[in-house]
Amino acid sequence: MTFFETDGDAGLLSPVSASPLVAALTGDRAVLAAILKVEAAWAAVLDEAGLAPAGSAAVVAAAADVQRYDVAGLAVRAQGGGNPVIPLLADLREQVRNLDTAGLGAVRAVHTSLTSQDVLDSALMVLATGAIRELLAELRSATAALAGLAETHGHTLCVARSLTQHSLPYTFGLRAAQWFSGLAAAAGRLEALELPVQTGGAAGTLASGTVLIDGAVLIDGAVLTDGAGPAAGTLSPFDLADRLAARLGLAPVPAPWHSNRLAVTSLGDALAAVTDAAGKMAADVLFLSRPEVAEIAEPRVAGRGVSSAMPQKQNPVLSVLIRSAALQAPALAAQLHLSAANFNDERPDGAWHSEWAALRQLLRLALGAAVQLRELAEGMAIFPGAMRRNLELGGPLLLSEAVNAAVAPLLDGTVVDGTGAGPGAARTGKQRLQAVVDETLLAPAAEQADTYRALLRAAVPEELLSDARLEELLNPANYLGQAAEISRRILAAYPEYTGQAGALAHQIQNGASRG
Repeated sequence: MTFFETDGDAGLLSPVSASPLVAALTGDRAVLAAILKVEAAWAAVLDEAGLAPAGSAAVVAAAADVQRYDVAGLAVRAQGGGNPVIPLLADLREQVRNLDTAGLGAVRAVHTSLTSQDVLDSALMVLATGAIRELLAELRSATAALAGLAETHGHTLCVARSLTQHSLPYTFGLRAAQWFSGLAAAAGRLEALELPVQTGGAAGTLASGTVLIDGAVLIDGAVLTDGAGPAAGTLSPFDLADRLAARLGLAPVPAPWHSNRLAVTSLGDALAAVTDAAGKMAADVLFLSRPEVAEIAEPRVAGRGVSSAMPQKQNPVLSVLIRSAALQAPALAAQLHLSAANFNDERPDGAWHSEWAALRQLLRLALGAAVQLRELAEGMAIFPGAMRRNLELGGPLLLSEAVNAAVAPLLDGTVVDGTGAGPGAARTGKQRLQAVVDETLLAPAAEQADTYRALLRAAVPEELLSDARLEELLNPANYLGQAAEISRRILAAYPEYTGQAGALAHQIQNGASRG
């Protein structure tokens, strides 16, 4: 073997997708296997319909073993025709001739009435089908783990953050539920896709397929069929396309889609949505696992997260890798749209070709990120004590919205100094409470909690607001709004992604439990 043949892309610069699973499902050998699967399935369709010599399908299927072909060599030879199907066909036909020991003429069924775009488009849909199957399995494991966290930590207090600042009391259960929501919605969108078969012939008119059914196709100087087979007068090229779709596990289509790339852009968008949702969760984990925050931690595995220079480091590499995928995916999805918008004529000059690598890389990144995400969700360490500590950093100021809502109406129309005179008497209750907050913020951070309580007590007469009621207002557990109900609704909306929690979600949704 040459250096080129043995030194393929193993993912050295893309660790998020460098795994045997990703390579097996999306690598060059997997692409070649998908192309061969399409050619073998088409031969089977023709054989079954009597449009190829009887027994051709078995010979082509035997020749379609990916181990028979030089992947690296095909890649180089693809430069001669612009796509890998063209050089592969020469090798496939040679293999079929060699295996056709009975002299069936099986080579006449290879690629008959198809064009290279039919084969490669269908093959990429086949490739995507396999990758999506594994991707969804990984996502279901991750969402099931997040559903469990949402239920377990429904009352675990933490702080919500807005524009980097503490905002309101929150629960970690709702945070996990929101992570779940993004991933489950993206997974559902991906699962709902119907990946279509492609058969249109050279210009998308099915002209050669029509002639084939009429029994007039010549291959190697011979008539493929005599027009008297079971297909004569009973089948159309559309029927053959539907049969190919069934054999490949793809969706049938009403017409060829050579220059209409919605199937490709929709797939790319759905994959990017998965990495978006995964990236959101990873970004949160990266912040929440910082030493100064320390509310959660990634699962520890010996040798992972280490630094080449600093022995104490425990880098959150799962989240780092997930985020790296999320940052790359949008540009790849945009590339698919750019290609689709430039599909000139009935076969474009470069736009089609620019799709392949972008789509394949999207599959790799989404699948790789999902594998990392599952491990992260299933093994995440949760530290409620640190969450409470960080929540209390803001002290009672964090409840100023609650105080405003309850107390401002009590102060409207009252006076500040008991005389009814002076500019203070004209201020609204909300303005007076804002003045309390503003003055509190002038105090050192360590003193703000006591300062706010004192100033608030001084601003609100006890006959309007008792000490006990004031403490209720300043208890973060009393200002969670509908956090528990929002979490419940999220899990109930996607029961198929909750795993063991699915049955509970169904019960709640049906009113069996109010949770």
